[in-house]
Parts: sequence; structure tokens; C-alpha cells
Amino acid sequence: MPIDPTLAYDDDNIFAKILRGEIPSTRVYEDEWAYAFEDINPQAEVHTLVIPKGRYVSWDDFSARAEAKEIAGFVRAVGKVARDKGLVETGYRMMANIGAHGGQEVAHLHVHLFGGEPLGPMIARR
Repeated sequence: MPIDPTLAYDDDNIFAKILRGEIPSTRVYEDEWAYAFEDINPQAEVHTLVIPKGRYVSWDDFSARAEAKEIAGFVRAVGKVARDKGLVETGYRMMANIGAHGGQEVAHLHVHLFGGEPLGPMIARR
């Protein structure tokens, strides 16, 4: 169910629990700013999630409240994961859903990296 991005951060969201080690995940990258892991319901050959370690509901929340070093660290982590996965050479899609209309389902900022195959149009036409 899509979420309201103006909600306060919920420390019991699934990604917060993953960061605390309460829910298992397949880690592919971690540093002081970000944690990346494989999606449990992949929508492409490669489908990796990258989340900041800070308490941010959405991209909007992150861009408004995060310190410059957090933003730089997170963006660099996303790029490193894409390079480490070999996605740069053939291309990939990076997506962050924000709010109900954007289809955001977890109230913790997360970036999806999709690749490993042709992905088709960005948004299916109605």
C-alpha cells in the first residue's frame, strides 16, 4: 500500500529492521552512509535496493534534511553498487518512488537499481 511521504519516520519499517539486523537480507554493499541488498521480489535480472543509514522517509525528506556529506556518501554508494554489479556498460534504471502517486510502499528512502536485461519503456501507457 503506497505511503504518505509527509509522515514521520517509523523506526519499525522493514528497512529500519534490516539495518538493525532484525530481518535478514543479502548484502551487496555497506559503508557508513548506505546499505545495499538484493530485492526479495526482483523485477529484473538485477534488482538491488540501496538505502541510506539515516532516518529519511523519502527522497524529498532526504534532500531537505540530510547533511551534504550524507547526500554525497549515499549518491556515491548508489554509483558504486551500479558499477560493482556491472550495470554501467549496458545501462540500467535507477528509481526512487515518492509518496502515494509515486507508488512508495516503504517509508524509508530507497533507490531501486534495475538492469541485466532490456527494461522497456519507463512508464506503461494506459
